Amino acid sequence: MKKILVAAAVSALLLTGCSFKNPNSAIIKVNGDVITLSQFNKVIDKEINNSMFKAFGGSENFVKNDDNIMYLIYKEKVSKELIIKSLLDAEIAKRNITVSDEDMKNEMKSIIDKVGSKEELNSILKQRGISNNEFNEDLKVQIKMKKLIDSIEKIKISDADTLKYYNTHKKDFNREEQVRASHILISFDTLKLIRDLKGKNKNITPEKLNQELEKIQADKKAKAEAILAEVKANPDNFETIAQKESEDKVSAKRGGELGFFPKKAMVPEFANAAFSMKPNTVSESLVQSPYGYHIIKVTDRIEAGIAPYAKVKDEIKFYLETEAQMKVLKNLTDGLLKSANIEYLDESFKPENIKSNAEKASKVTLETDAKDNNKK
Repeated sequence: MKKILVAAAVSALLLTGCSFKNPNSAIIKVNGDVITLSQFNKVIDKEINNSMFKAFGGSENFVKNDDNIMYLIYKEKVSKELIIKSLLDAEIAKRNITVSDEDMKNEMKSIIDKVGSKEELNSILKQRGISNNEFNEDLKVQIKMKKLIDSIEKIKISDADTLKYYNTHKKDFNREEQVRASHILISFDTLKLIRDLKGKNKNITPEKLNQELEKIQADKKAKAEAILAEVKANPDNFETIAQKESEDKVSAKRGGELGFFPKKAMVPEFANAAFSMKPNTVSESLVQSPYGYHIIKVTDRIEAGIAPYAKVKDEIKFYLETEAQMKVLKNLTDGLLKSANIEYLDESFKPENIKSNAEKASKVTLETDAKDNNKK
């Protein structure tokens, strides 16, 4: 019986060999440097988890074999990305490009300045499911690429360049009305409070629950009214009061600053109040939204229409610099690919084989859909 079980296990392994590939096995060799299956799997999982398939369980529920046309699309894309990465890594090493702690510190400061604060950056990373280690690795790659591009061509965008772009693309800067505002929030999230109260007392009655909610709401409103009175007495101290009292901890670090936003970007209660105010004024009364009680300060306004050049100059410069950098990088990559010696150690990764399998998978999908339609 034991021999039969062993034989059956070996047979199963042989029949499903593709599923048990060694993750450290080399699949592609680029100028002598190998790309492993584990490297490929890591990148393709990341691609899937950052796509619409995340809503369906991401890479864990994604069928990763050559019968799935979507897998083949990702397979072709990721394979090419890894080949290009290998070529660029070799070029970076050849040019002795390194990243120092000072480089990392300066780049991090530049990003924090753009988003507003370190807390805001951490909040963005958390929302996108990016760990600090992943972010630091991506940042290091970004710095290397900038240095690589700089070693090929010094890119400089002049004021004349940005003005010329603005004058020839004015329709792209047609914007909705926006206001710039700050707020102090005293939070009152009814649904969250209900969950918390029920979590503490599973047997709480509806009457008792309402009593607790009303008490909390009254306390929150009284606190917000007291802060509003303090702001009205010292409007110039709005930022300091926001840092101390606001329960929106991200914007509180910036003195309540929310930046410019169009009306549709905020909940109606907040947006209607903010857009009814003049610059350099504070809301006369508390503004209640699903998030709680807000004290709003409007500091600037942009009317609907073409944004002034001065407002978008930096944005244009960044766009033109990025476009020029991508052009340099593409020219370099195209040249490296032409002269590269690429060996597909796993033939299923050959572009022509991926294309052939994609055609087969597409044909099967069409035939299956046709059968399903005939049944209907």
